[in-house]
Amino acid sequence: MIVKPSAEGLAASAQAAAKQGPPPVHLWNPPFCGDIDMRIARDGTWFYLGTPIGRPGLVKLFSGILKKEGDSYFLVTPVEKVGITVDDAPFLAVDFDVAGNGPDQSVTFTTHVGDVVTADADHGLRVTRDPATGEPAPYIHVRAGLEALIDRKSFYRLVELCVHHRVAGKDWFGLWSSGRFFPMIPSEDLP
Repeated sequence: MIVKPSAEGLAASAQAAAKQGPPPVHLWNPPFCGDIDMRIARDGTWFYLGTPIGRPGLVKLFSGILKKEGDSYFLVTPVEKVGITVDDAPFLAVDFDVAGNGPDQSVTFTTHVGDVVTADADHGLRVTRDPATGEPAPYIHVRAGLEALIDRKSFYRLVELCVHHRVAGKDWFGLWSSGRFFPMIPSEDLP
């Protein structure tokens, strides 16, 4: 008998795995069981069967078993792997803290599901720009290829910390964190 994957079954498996610490999704390679009607919207809202998941604890639980392979996203347990849809990035960075200043500062982000990451060599910042409007979309790497879109209010605060710096013969407007400069926008593109 083939059992169709469900959010309830995934949640039960994730809860069992989480009792021993963060689930080791990088070690899990179960067979693909098909896609499930679950979607993460650009604003970080998780949907199941077209309805927002209103329980933050459940969203956090699912976020712990999220895995990216190529351009595809999956929820994985030791025994099943199901495909989900992600509109942009799976996480949303909703705030950050700064310690120090200039090249010695560190910028630590918090996501809507409770992940805390400091921009550094392992957690890079990047900015893409919409080709039609030029609107920036900033991201921070959270873990294992999974990124968080930095929300608008946090991005405006980040811009206040940015400085001009020359990188490989080109002037950039960007951010220092953990001794590393993260170029965001070419200085020549600023008004």
